Amino acid sequence: MDSGLKNRVAIVAASSQGIGRATAEAFAAEGCKVAMCSRNAERLREAAEQIRGQHNAEVLAAPVDVTDPAAVRTFVDQTVAAFGSVDVCVTNAGGPPAKGFLAASLEDWRSAIDANFLSAVYFAREVIPHMQRKRWGRIITLTSITTKQPVPDLVLSNAVRAAVVGLVKSLANEFGKDGILVNNVGPGYTATDRLKELAKARSTASGKTQQEVLDGFSIDVPLKRLGDPKEIANVIVWLASERASYVTGQTILVDGGAYKGL
Repeated sequence: MDSGLKNRVAIVAASSQGIGRATAEAFAAEGCKVAMCSRNAERLREAAEQIRGQHNAEVLAAPVDVTDPAAVRTFVDQTVAAFGSVDVCVTNAGGPPAKGFLAASLEDWRSAIDANFLSAVYFAREVIPHMQRKRWGRIITLTSITTKQPVPDLVLSNAVRAAVVGLVKSLANEFGKDGILVNNVGPGYTATDRLKELAKARSTASGKTQQEVLDGFSIDVPLKRLGDPKEIANVIVWLASERASYVTGQTILVDGGAYKGL
C-alpha cells in the first residue's frame, strides 16, 4: 500500500544515532527528502552519507542544538530553502540523565525542560506555518513509556515528558482544522545508548552487572526482548503516512507490551 510519503519533506531531530537515525532512514526508504540534525557533527555526517548512499535520497544534514530556538529556526529555514517545504517534523532529543529526585539538581531540571519539552515547542512554532500553507502536515514527538508509566530512576523523564503529551493534545486540537496531525510515540525498553546509560545507573545502585540489568529489562517485557530502533521508526513513518489520516492527539506506545495499564 502506498504510504503517500514519496517526495514529502521530513525533518528528524537528533538523528545521528539510535531511534532518530532509524527514523531518518525509514523516511528515506519511503522516498522522502530528509533533513537531519544533531549536536554531533561527525556522527551526523556519517549517518547522512550512509542514508544517501543506501537509498539514493536527498538528505540535508546540519549540526543543531535543539535547545536553541534561533538554531532551530535557522535549520527549518535551511530545510525550506533546500526542499521547498516541511511536511513532517519528528521532534526528538536525548533523554535526561537517570537520577532519583534528590539526586537531580535544579540545573538538571532546567536542562530536561529545555531539551525534552521546549525543543518540541521550538520546532512546532517554526514548522506549523509552512504546514498551514499546504493544509497538510504531521508533527510527531518522540518521548518514552514514561508518559504512561513512570520508570524508577527516571524522575526527570517521568515529569517532563508528560508535558509533551499535553502539548501534543493541544496542538492536535488547535491545528486539526488545518490538516495537521500531531501525535506522540513512546518507546519502551529499546536497544539504544540511552538504555545502556540507565542500565549503568541501576548496575551501580544494585551491584548487578550491566548485562544482568539489561536482561532484567527484557524479562519485564511480554515479548521477552528489547525493542529495535527500526521498530519504533516504522510506527513513526506510519503516523506520518496517509494510512494514519484519521489519527491525531494520540500517544502510541511501542513497548512490546511493557506498559501494565489498561
